[in-house]
Amino acid sequence: MKKVARSMGIAALILTGFALVGTGLVAVTYSGTKDIIAEAQRAALEASLNELVPAHRYDNQVTEDRIEVVAPEWLGTDQPVTVYRARKAGQPVALFATPTAPDGYAGPIQLLIGVYADGTLAGVRVLEHKETPGLGDGIEARRSSWILGFTGKSLTNPPPKQWKVKRDDGAFDQLTGATITPRAVVKAVHKFLEYVRDHQEKLFASAT
Repeated sequence: MKKVARSMGIAALILTGFALVGTGLVAVTYSGTKDIIAEAQRAALEASLNELVPAHRYDNQVTEDRIEVVAPEWLGTDQPVTVYRARKAGQPVALFATPTAPDGYAGPIQLLIGVYADGTLAGVRVLEHKETPGLGDGIEARRSSWILGFTGKSLTNPPPKQWKVKRDDGAFDQLTGATITPRAVVKAVHKFLEYVRDHQEKLFASAT
């Protein structure tokens, strides 16, 4: 019995040693790569933002110039939404945010929206969705040009009553075989534009 107990104790010590070594290796690996990962994530975010507003239009570190806002009625989520601000010579140029269209056909649709300081849309992209392949996924820029139609639009172009899909007597095309999905996106973009209009001073205020 003593030999068995001793063998089990040794085995436990060996396993503990392996666990400690493994934990140490993970910690060292994370410590050595976290800055690289963070930089890659920042670069990917900047690339996405620059699809909407070219980098030469601003001169600040846009991924660092940000605030968190909570406005469920306008942003489609009760979670904080990060707003990134682009400036040139200290003056507001544009802002970016990731509001949600909560009423997509298959669930929430997360958007990336860029708005210039004059209220004109720099562009809209879809970041995440669960819409039906071959139908609702036409909201993706890689699937169709539909989402590009928002570029240059504003609260007055088209007029407020026209911020709907054509099936609802609005100005925006729907997708063939899918109306609920584009309807949700149009509504979410319009709400975000209204939020920007009503909170522009707060949204562009310098971070503290």
